[in-house]
Amino acid sequence: MILAEKITEERKKNGWSQEEMAEKLSVSRQAVSKWESAQSTPDLQKVLRLAEIFGVSIDYLLKDELKSETGTEILEYAAEESSVRSVSMEEANAFMEWRRKTAPTLAGAVALCIISPALLIFLAGLSDSHIGNISENMATGAGISVLLLLVAAAVVIFVSYSIHGQQYEYLEKERIETAYGVTGLVQERKKDYESTFTRGIAAGVTLCILAVIPMFAAIAFSQPDYIITATVSILLLLVAVGVCFIVRVSTINGSYVILLQEGEYTPEEKRYKKKTEVFTTAYWCIVTAIYLAWSFQTREWDKTWILWAVAGVLFGGVRAVMQGRIKEK
Repeated sequence: MILAEKITEERKKNGWSQEEMAEKLSVSRQAVSKWESAQSTPDLQKVLRLAEIFGVSIDYLLKDELKSETGTEILEYAAEESSVRSVSMEEANAFMEWRRKTAPTLAGAVALCIISPALLIFLAGLSDSHIGNISENMATGAGISVLLLLVAAAVVIFVSYSIHGQQYEYLEKERIETAYGVTGLVQERKKDYESTFTRGIAAGVTLCILAVIPMFAAIAFSQPDYIITATVSILLLLVAVGVCFIVRVSTINGSYVILLQEGEYTPEEKRYKKKTEVFTTAYWCIVTAIYLAWSFQTREWDKTWILWAVAGVLFGGVRAVMQGRIKEK
């Protein structure tokens, strides 16, 4: 159990209401309510007082979050490095809530980027097959216009997300130390979300895999070129939905991983990220420039999108090599 649950349990064991316990501690009932709902944590003096009125040890209330010295109930704070940022319960709750609320919007923005060339590919297929009296210029103009509108909308969302998320950047980039009770709370939330996260990832990956079936079926049954081209648009739509699932659940689960400093957010990984940050920015800027130059020059938008898949695979490999060299040094 986390501190919030122990306070609630001990209060009820003693038969006190929140008002009665608040009176014993000389605090407001709202303060007790926030402690029990894990919206905030009592300070050191209040923890000492809680242990006293409950008749329990401080070690029981805090367990591994604070350690006693030489077997006594004397609390000591470990010396912190100046570079370590402290994260309070309020900050942790605000960060998790912000991630939860923005996850669907962020996922939608990623989906917009994926489906942006879908109409262009579809119209290009109709134009090449001389269906619907759609000229090449008309297909290109309408398709690129929609592409740019969708990408622009996605960029607005990304920029807005980035601006609002600046206050939490330190959680991803700097070493942090969470306040008492935060780790336990986040671990419980992550455990509760685990099944939803697993289902979301499974659904997203399944859709991405099945997305190629319409295209392969059209090729297998020797369908006309415009039908095959249309299935590429369907592929993009299905992939967009699948990626939307993945990004949404990953964004929410990522908030727990960040606060727990797990995976790619361990202090060691954060140091590597700082050293490779310039490379990452330059890499994707170059990829974007190549994609636009290649697409506008060849006008083969139904083929150039594959550059993103190749770039993504190469990025993972190159980044892993760079991190390996950094570790060796």
